[in-house]
Amino acid sequence: MSKHSNIPFPAAEDKVREGESLLERAVKAFDLGTLAAPPVPTNLAPARVKPLARPRAPEPVVPVEAVTPAAPIEAVVETPAPAEAAAPVVEAPAPVPVAVPQPVAFAGTKHHIDREHLRQQGLIVPEGSVTALLEEFRIVKRQLLLQAADLRNQGGGAAAQRILVCSPHPGEGKTYCSINLALSIAAETETDVLLVDADFAKPSVLSALGLPGGPGLMDALTDPSADVADFVLGTDIPGLSVLPAGNANNADSEHLNSSRTASILDRLTAGAPRRIVIFDSPPALAAAPAASLAKYVGQAVMIVRADRTGQGSLEDAISLLSGCPNIQLLLNAVNFSPSGRRFGSYYGYGA
Repeated sequence: MSKHSNIPFPAAEDKVREGESLLERAVKAFDLGTLAAPPVPTNLAPARVKPLARPRAPEPVVPVEAVTPAAPIEAVVETPAPAEAAAPVVEAPAPVPVAVPQPVAFAGTKHHIDREHLRQQGLIVPEGSVTALLEEFRIVKRQLLLQAADLRNQGGGAAAQRILVCSPHPGEGKTYCSINLALSIAAETETDVLLVDADFAKPSVLSALGLPGGPGLMDALTDPSADVADFVLGTDIPGLSVLPAGNANNADSEHLNSSRTASILDRLTAGAPRRIVIFDSPPALAAAPAASLAKYVGQAVMIVRADRTGQGSLEDAISLLSGCPNIQLLLNAVNFSPSGRRFGSYYGYGA
């Protein structure tokens, strides 16, 4: 058996005092007094009792009707102080107006064109019946007008409105075709035509139309103070005007190659984008003006006579007109049609 120590008995001074409770004896036995709160000193001054705060009287309630509306508050707008060094305002320059040329008005006297005289020469008669000749030149002019419109859309300028009619040799029908082409275009409702006689050595347009002679293109080229528009002859055929060749001289080709030529030709179409100018030039292999005029036009029509023009002459004439970008051939004096078609027969006037 394990050895157990004996529980000692309390000392004499630890004897239970009379009158102590069990709780007090436990406090002493287990030294619980160290865990108690510190004793309160007995010499402290008595605590002052703070008097209770007296309740405030309620504020009187002002009726709504008795409230005086406050004066409206005026808004104070502060004016900004001027800048000390304001930069000067630079105004943009006003756009320069583009000068629009005024349409050239040919104010000359309108001359009568003898219709019977035209018929006797085998030319188109305005206001006349539909003939095979009229139908043929309707087809020709439509191609030329379409080409002129394409050149204008491509930026060809005034040159797109100019057509040169030429032939390799004399007697191949260039003047005949020039006049008929001008009469056909004059019938257009929105287009007018100016026929220019540029055959200075042997002019024949005026005699074919029965018009009087006078100054013309060559006079405008030689006289710097002359206005070419003053030399244009009006006619009683609606849409048709004629510019004579003028007084001939021995330097017609040199004058055509001068810088003045471009301004004179531009004057003929200034402000008139729907005007077509037709030049009846001398034969290309017989005189130099045809080659000189070729560089001022948008297209050229080379007249080829079916029973006379040779292939070599045609090739030489075309090479002389190389200054023109568009050269077309018109076969004249044809007595047959490969397709068997007779122009004008649809209207009952064909042979």
